[in-house]
Amino acid sequence: MDYGLAALKLFCGQLKEARQISSPPPAMTLHTIRFQRAWLPICQGVLVSGRDEGRFVLDDGTGVVDLSIQSDSRPNDWKIGMYIMVVGLYAACDPPIVQVHKIVDLSAFPDRESLWHMEVIEAHSMFYLA
Repeated sequence: MDYGLAALKLFCGQLKEARQISSPPPAMTLHTIRFQRAWLPICQGVLVSGRDEGRFVLDDGTGVVDLSIQSDSRPNDWKIGMYIMVVGLYAACDPPIVQVHKIVDLSAFPDRESLWHMEVIEAHSMFYLA
């Protein structure tokens, strides 16, 4: 893991545009930006599938992504419909998967969803497209 590479703020739908590059360390590119980790919404979004369904899936309104969560990080109280934030390593496979490094329940903060969309848009206009 190269912590010198940016952890991008992305929407799930943008992950489809990311491409694997072969230069060391292994990384992804989105347009001209190299990254290994992404904030979701790679990300914030609604948990649409959970423990009872056998897999964790996050939907942010632009797309969905599977979450790979270590068994010791899977609390029993994680339920469908929770609004969560995820940071992790993105793998461009079918379906796309995020190997979760950090996951936080933001359900108690209903304004977070609209604020997240503004953060992603601002980051892209200020840093990624500059």
